[in-house]
Amino acid sequence: MADTRPLFVSRRTLIAAGLAIVPLPALAASDPVVTMLGDSITAGYGLPQAASLPIQLQLALKRLGAPNVVRGAGVSGDTTQDGAARADFSIRSDSQVVVVALGGNDLLQGVDPKTTRANLELIVRRLKARHMGVILCGLHAPPELGAGYARDFDAVFPAVAKAEGVTLYPDLLAGVSRNPALNQGDAIHPNAKGVLIIAGKLAPVVARELKKRA
Repeated sequence: MADTRPLFVSRRTLIAAGLAIVPLPALAASDPVVTMLGDSITAGYGLPQAASLPIQLQLALKRLGAPNVVRGAGVSGDTTQDGAARADFSIRSDSQVVVVALGGNDLLQGVDPKTTRANLELIVRRLKARHMGVILCGLHAPPELGAGYARDFDAVFPAVAKAEGVTLYPDLLAGVSRNPALNQGDAIHPNAKGVLIIAGKLAPVVARELKKRA
């Protein structure tokens, strides 16, 4: 989730790097389009392009018999505030379903959960206004951050999903977090095996949302 690249790299460069993982055929999609709005986990930090989460989710969906194109709109280091600032132009108008996978950098930076909630609500409302289906991916704060903060942070995602009437995927990193065999050396970003697990668990939820949109 954290961005380890030099600080002189511009935001435009970061966005371009994050969106560069989209396969070329996805730029003119005929199948239903899913866009993943996220941070470095969505951007495929530390992984070859073929192992990135958007591509693996696309493959997992196709194995379920759900033809699709998954576009990555992940930028390393993005908080929910950053995601809200670029959601309108990072998510193209032909997206039928948007997977919102933000909040990890809020967690790492100790952002007030009330601020995280307000940003996520803004993102979700903008997507709904564009008639897009939304899947909101939650995260769980480690207890080391304090019981009170962890409780308040964890509560943000189900609260937003309920208030806005969108699908909640409770924990993006379920089955992967804190497992050294499934994470890169920083113990934050999933490795290729971890991404496979995330994609496999997330795909049925996305497939159901696509079916609703159809």
